[in-house]
Amino acid sequence: MGADGKERILTTRQGHPVVDNQNIRTVGNRGPATMENYHFIEKISHFDRERVPERVVHARGAGAHGVFEAYGTVGDEPVAKYTRAKLFQEKGKQTPVFVRFSTVGHGTHSPETLRDPRGFAVKFYTEDGNWDLVGNNLKIFFIRDAMKFPDLIHSQKPDPVTNIQSGERIFDFIAGTPEATHMATFLFSPWGIPANYRQMQGSGVNTYKWVNADGEAVLVKYHWEPLQGIRNLTQAEAEAIQGKNFNHATQDLYEAIKAGNFPQWELFVQILSDDEHPELDFDPLDDTKLWPKEQFPWLPVGKMTLNRNPVDYFNEVELSAFGTGVLVDGLDFSDDKMLQGRTFSYSDTQRYRVGANYLQLPINAPRVKVATNQRGGQMAFNTDFAEGQNPHINYEPSFLGGLQEAKAADKPYTPRYEANLVRQKIDRTNDFKQAGETYRNFEDWERDELILNLVTTLSTCDKKIQDKMVEHFTLADEDYGRRVAEGLQLKLKDQSDKGPIGATSPREGVEEAQRVSHESKPY
Repeated sequence: MGADGKERILTTRQGHPVVDNQNIRTVGNRGPATMENYHFIEKISHFDRERVPERVVHARGAGAHGVFEAYGTVGDEPVAKYTRAKLFQEKGKQTPVFVRFSTVGHGTHSPETLRDPRGFAVKFYTEDGNWDLVGNNLKIFFIRDAMKFPDLIHSQKPDPVTNIQSGERIFDFIAGTPEATHMATFLFSPWGIPANYRQMQGSGVNTYKWVNADGEAVLVKYHWEPLQGIRNLTQAEAEAIQGKNFNHATQDLYEAIKAGNFPQWELFVQILSDDEHPELDFDPLDDTKLWPKEQFPWLPVGKMTLNRNPVDYFNEVELSAFGTGVLVDGLDFSDDKMLQGRTFSYSDTQRYRVGANYLQLPINAPRVKVATNQRGGQMAFNTDFAEGQNPHINYEPSFLGGLQEAKAADKPYTPRYEANLVRQKIDRTNDFKQAGETYRNFEDWERDELILNLVTTLSTCDKKIQDKMVEHFTLADEDYGRRVAEGLQLKLKDQSDKGPIGATSPREGVEEAQRVSHESKPY
């Protein structure tokens, strides 16, 4: 309390109370520091921009407002056993949300029928500040270490010389990245082209932690299951739809909500104890792996309903900004290497793209009182004073009416680390087993479509890339590798006929435009 009896609590820009404004989070009190220092990163990166562009990924998006309703339980148990996060505690408790769906690799006005993962990002406006659950429709990813993310995206973006997406470039990266075999199996199957946004799953992809009031933690994975069912497209079906409407998924979502057919998803979690799980043949922190549902059941925790369309696309969907580091009390980071890297990258992207004050925009601002010492920066339009705060004091500590640290309500979570600081892969890579299981779990038509799509794109790739991918598919499943190899032998394609993934005959498209076009007189 200040001398006047008023409480002036310091928060982050996300509205999270700051308990410790003196120390960054480190391995032991001497360090080194870890990348999930969200409070520090927000503070220092804003400071870096105090003196006065399209998303690199997830550029094409659609969004909607809605509400999340908690069950108060996780499966049959009280949720408080595992997490103290307030939004989950009471049965029927409602939290406003905003969701942005997107394609990942293509530009703002690209067709929504392209083969690509889909983004599924949810912003919860909780009473403790914002929580962003940032994920994709597919439950795994291409890589397990954030160091490789720029390389992955560069391979999927257009060639820097021709400005044409190249299936060969993508498979050149995947062939040298064995752990990507599992993701490639999903991406080139019908799961690589969801029919629309309403009828696709969502996943947090990364491993997170839940923390209870006693400071005890468990590992968790998040899953959104659409109550509308799941629908995917074949390559041929997607091409036919693209010729009629390249905005079909955005239109489908908007019109469904406008008509009162509000889409819903149930949120499930999988829970593991917070340890290395040596009994498993994979590392539970590895983003290229699924946690088998039979071993680790999906436990329902709540339901989300999207019930309101944006009234201004740019202000709400385009300017919406998400970050994997945006967590509320009771939710925490795991040591997942992709999550650690994303935690800096995502929010820093928003500071660059939208500006240092992106959290002042209505779509991004938390619904709780914010009070920081961050001032200035491009497009600052609001000064987040606490009631009674001395406007001359924009630092802490101070005896002159400045902001003060919040008091911790529950026991802090303090995991113990004792290891050398190294640059090494995880021990249990097991790059091919789950890819084979996924292949065998597909229905016959999904396997047929997978082989067709892989052969179509691989047939234009260099022989060295073809051979390595066949090797990887064979290690996943003998039938899988054999069918791709046989398909490549039958499809002796001109390797100069290169193009985007899924394109059945890029050169023919160029030539056909010339052949069937109609000559017109100048005017």
